[in-house]
Amino acid sequence: MKILIVDDSKAMRMIVMRHLRQAGYGDHDFVEAANGAEALTAIQSSAPDLVLCDWNMPEMSGFELLQALRADGNNVRFGFVTSESSADMRAQALEAGALFLIAKPFTVESFEEALAGVGV
Repeated sequence: MKILIVDDSKAMRMIVMRHLRQAGYGDHDFVEAANGAEALTAIQSSAPDLVLCDWNMPEMSGFELLQALRADGNNVRFGFVTSESSADMRAQALEAGALFLIAKPFTVESFEEALAGVGV
């Protein structure tokens, strides 16, 4: 399985990867992107099975990325890993087609629960 991790912070992408490995997903392939625009290109070229994406990023936000994917008919499994997690944001994310929203600071258990719920 290929997992695309999208965050404008390289350090945060590394932290997400570490948590995924600790949650038992270390044998999956990880691809990285620094913003939604890079992620859109990566999704088109590498067809990941899952996208884990920050919400607020330069160039193209995670929410704009999700909207662009769904508008193009791309139904890749998509979840947010973000510092903002209001009830309104969660509802907006789910309505747009996200499967989950993991709030920062997160734990290994946060990933285990969210990914088990989507059959990863």
